[in-house]
Order: sequence, then C-alpha cells, then structure tokens
Amino acid sequence: MTTAAYDAIADWYEEYASDTSADYMTRVRRQLADLLGEGPGRCLDLCCGTGVHAAELRRLGWQPVGVDLSGGQLRYARARLPVARGDAARLPVADASVPAVTCVLGHTDLPDYPAVIAEAARVLAPGGRFVHVGVHPCFCGAFADRSDPARIVVDGGYAERERTFRSWNSSGVRARVGAWHLPLADLLNAVTAAGLTLTRVQESGSTAIPDILALQATKPT
Repeated sequence: MTTAAYDAIADWYEEYASDTSADYMTRVRRQLADLLGEGPGRCLDLCCGTGVHAAELRRLGWQPVGVDLSGGQLRYARARLPVARGDAARLPVADASVPAVTCVLGHTDLPDYPAVIAEAARVLAPGGRFVHVGVHPCFCGAFADRSDPARIVVDGGYAERERTFRSWNSSGVRARVGAWHLPLADLLNAVTAAGLTLTRVQESGSTAIPDILALQATKPT
C-alpha cells in the first residue's frame, strides 16, 4: 500500500484547504460542478482528503463516498461524508457499481495515476462519468517557476516523472509532501487506455496562464 504522506500534515492541510486557499478551491469546485453536473446516486470521491468537496457534490444531488489512504485526513473527512481508508489503485468497490467517480487535486500524490484511472473505469457503471480536476500538468510542478504571475518559466524537468520535493513555493503543499509529475500526453492516454471516452477538457487560471486542468470522460454503454 502506498505511504500516506498527508498523515503528518493533516491538521495543516485542513486549514489550508478550508481557509488559506479558499479562492483557489472555489475555482476547483467550479470546474468540478461544470464537468460532473447534477445527478442522483453515489459519487465515489477518490483521494477525498479531508472531504472539502463533499458539500459541493451533495449540492449537485450526488451521494458522495470518499476513499483516501491518509488516516489523518480521514479524521476530518468522516464528519463530511461516508469514507473508507484504501488505496485508490486497489479500490474496495465492486465492478460497474457507481454512476460517477471524481478525483480532485489527487493525481500528483499518486505514483501510478494511470492505474487509478483504470480502477475508476472498472468501478464505473456503463454510461458512468469520470471527472478529473488537477493542477495543470504543463504549467504546475517542480519544472514550472510561477513566482512571477505574468510569466511561467518551464525547464527540462517537464519530462521527469518521479517524485520530487522541488518547488518554487517553499511553504506550499508540494514542498511538504512532494509530487509525482504526469505529462499531459500520459494523462490523456491513460484515460483512453482505461476504456473511457474523453468527452471534455477545460483549463482554468487566475491569470491568462492556466493552473488547473479538468477533464470529463464516460464509460461506454
């Protein structure tokens, strides 16, 4: 089972996700709502963390159920939605059993995100929807210096896929828990390799340079 890196910073992250980065999280949830849409039934929230997106999922009419590896973060999540502690690459969920799966701001915390997407495809019911919302793989990461909001400097580290703690922001999440990088092509190819149909891709940013990439994919009926 993958190490739960967030256990050591669960209390800090609860404040960060709920207060410090509130404006950013509002933009993240806007993308989530736009791509997931309204619906009845269960929505499996992969890497749910402290459960900060559960209220938005309920507002859309879904019944969220969270899965995360971090027991520290699940201490907060349990007050917000039903949860299970587990590895997103080995879900304790039956085949073709849920109509929706989301993964929000989780892919850089996972050493094998393609395996997680494959698991999402496995548990999705035919016609079900998978929504990914994450940091933009082209403009966010150890290879991208965002210290000047008007100009992003990208270096050759874009091709590196291993975990790194290198970051231009020494006080942010990545400097504390590190991140795995997944280039854009790898991310999109993982969706189609899992048997899902990519139906929509969106970018969002507080400036003209996006810092969020979101996508919607469906499981063929």
